[in-house]
Amino acid sequence: MKKILLVLTGCLAISAVWAQTETSERKTKKEMRKERIDAMAKLEEEGVITLRKHTVFGGKLTSDGYGGFIEIGRARSVKKAMLFQLEITEKKHNKEEKTSNPDFGGTRPYIFGKINFFYPVKLGVQMQYLLGNKGNKNGVSITGNLGGGVSLGLLRPYLFDDDKNGERTWIGYDSPDSLLYLNGPEYGGPGFGTGWKKLKVTPGLYVKPAVRFDYGRYNEMVTAIEVGLIGEFYSKKVPQMIYQKQRQFFFSAYVALVFGRRKN
Repeated sequence: MKKILLVLTGCLAISAVWAQTETSERKTKKEMRKERIDAMAKLEEEGVITLRKHTVFGGKLTSDGYGGFIEIGRARSVKKAMLFQLEITEKKHNKEEKTSNPDFGGTRPYIFGKINFFYPVKLGVQMQYLLGNKGNKNGVSITGNLGGGVSLGLLRPYLFDDDKNGERTWIGYDSPDSLLYLNGPEYGGPGFGTGWKKLKVTPGLYVKPAVRFDYGRYNEMVTAIEVGLIGEFYSKKVPQMIYQKQRQFFFSAYVALVFGRRKN
């Protein structure tokens, strides 16, 4: 009987110690979780962005054109993030000038001497470095972005709407009827749907440093202005205009508006 009582007493003691230890561990985990939440809240109040993911999109004006982009970001720490970007722009030549045929009213304007539309499609990666916190959650954060990637230069031929032997046809600079092209179009320039079947691709590489000013009212929202530079080098010279030097290297500046959201 005494042995049974001793065993029961031991079991109860072990159960009590186990329960106390489990309760203590539960409290410790709860306290740690509360401390972690309090620390994150404090960082948020101080303007330190702790959300780890973002998806943004935007539009940009460059010194030689315009375009749009989408970006996915993944934070590596409070001060560093990796940005994956896809963008497409239209790059214009500085000698482009629209005109109209004075002999035919109502025709589409055209750019004499233009050989190709030039659309660089860029796929790249940037590292983002925090340069300045928001100061508070409604302030402005400043980041520096540096990276680059692959650029696919899409060349869409610039076709004139012309008349050949009494029949309307599209004429380009590289066509057998290029002499007619040099005389200028009879009916006007191309529409958006022309030339896509003759699309050509010229691959290249690019590098892009930038500074981003994020003034979003809350840390979950991204509302920013970005300014930067782009250097692009292609595998061969890009024909944009006749009688003008063809280039392989392009250098431009840009300003962009960025919108999106962050999340954990």
